[in-house]
Amino acid sequence: MKREAGILMPISSLPSNQGIGDFGKHPYRFIDAISKQNIHIWQILPLNPAGYGNSPYQPYSSFAGDEIYISLDTLADYGLIKQSSVRNFNKFSDAVDFEGVRAFKEPYFRKAYKTFLKNFHQFEKEYQLFCSTAEWLYPYAVFIVLKRKNENKPWQEWKKEERDWIDSRQLSLEDMEDEIKYHQFLQFIFYKQWNDIKKYAEKHHVKILGDIPFYVGLDSADVWQYKNQFLLDENGYPSFVAGVPPDYFSETGQRWGNPIYDWNIMKKNRYDFWMKRLAWNAQQFDIIRLDHFRAFDTYWKIPSSCPTAVEGEWILGPAYDFFDEVYKCFPDIHLVAEDLGDLRPQVLKLRDFYHLKGMHVIQFEMQPKLLKKSRKEEVILYTGTHDNDTLEGFYLDLTQNQKIALRRFFHNCGYDDRNFHNLVIRYCLDSNASTVIIPLQDVLGLKKEGRLNTPGTIGSPNWEWKVKNLKEFYSLLPTLGKWIKDSRR
Repeated sequence: MKREAGILMPISSLPSNQGIGDFGKHPYRFIDAISKQNIHIWQILPLNPAGYGNSPYQPYSSFAGDEIYISLDTLADYGLIKQSSVRNFNKFSDAVDFEGVRAFKEPYFRKAYKTFLKNFHQFEKEYQLFCSTAEWLYPYAVFIVLKRKNENKPWQEWKKEERDWIDSRQLSLEDMEDEIKYHQFLQFIFYKQWNDIKKYAEKHHVKILGDIPFYVGLDSADVWQYKNQFLLDENGYPSFVAGVPPDYFSETGQRWGNPIYDWNIMKKNRYDFWMKRLAWNAQQFDIIRLDHFRAFDTYWKIPSSCPTAVEGEWILGPAYDFFDEVYKCFPDIHLVAEDLGDLRPQVLKLRDFYHLKGMHVIQFEMQPKLLKKSRKEEVILYTGTHDNDTLEGFYLDLTQNQKIALRRFFHNCGYDDRNFHNLVIRYCLDSNASTVIIPLQDVLGLKKEGRLNTPGTIGSPNWEWKVKNLKEFYSLLPTLGKWIKDSRR
């Protein structure tokens, strides 16, 4: 069985002089570096327009890309802006200032759009091809323009003709057409830059592992366009919301607030919305991680009036009927199941029936008696995910006795390293898991300052972590590559 290793590194966390990791030179350098060390998977987080709390899991669209990732330097390479006009945005260089970066990049985007219109013939064929394949594009652009027109208020607070434009088309958009075209232009540029990165990764035998959130954001083009696919009241507000009951992460559970799908309606149209989501994402990524996989089997349904996730009930999901349709439409799609947490056996049966790889997170097993247990080969083993503390941050929270017990365990396994994160990484690489993925923060041995997200919390510093440069990471890669090559798997 082929064994693989990968790095988890969000695009936003890459180095950049423009405030956030983007589609400039650093993704190419990153791909070059990891491919030389037998690392052939790069896992990223969703690239959709971040909504509430700047979370990639509360996007404004399941299809559109967040223009914040567009590289200004690459725009200059296209001849759409002058390289000499590009300035640095160094404020909060060790953290992403989302609003600051958006305001900084916007004038450059406007200049690029004007040049694009003047020199449209240079891009016409490519642009027309993109528009013809992205059926979501025009509705999304209309949604964003209406949202800006309404001072970014949720679409439920718009005028009725704006809320119902998809169904009635009674609202005149004539005076908005240029702005709509501007947002279509941004999506064209976003995917032009991203597809160049993906092609470069393919050339260097690096697979991109993307991520599809199970739910979509309430204030999104998805819900606005497909209202009848969700359990909403007559004003567009959810009757029930998504989340999970109390667990390892939270005593009161997690109340995400996303609207719940109307699976009865979706079944009648053969899950059309989901099939469109998967089709588009399959073009962008080589492997797709299905976040919150267990909800396809059973999902936690919380009355919207409840302030926490404690009150709720488990409801049967679409399960086999859904995945039969998926593989009917996309027989070669490569899916991974995020199957973490307390699961009923039926979830694992669903996963195994379609031969999906599941996930293990070593931090959840960090006791000698659990580490000794046998592991299935067809699994992706993580030292941590975007929702975990770093390995060193995790280690800091252990008692002295726990630290001693773990170090003794790893020492008895033949690992001798002063750094806890290296002990764990080597142990994972030597396991029988078919795939091992390591967050870049764990390669660097960062402590709590490297944590990306804390589940159950909203806002700063979640999603803001950004590495200043990758020099140290690149210097450590040969050692990591040697461990991969010499692993006992």
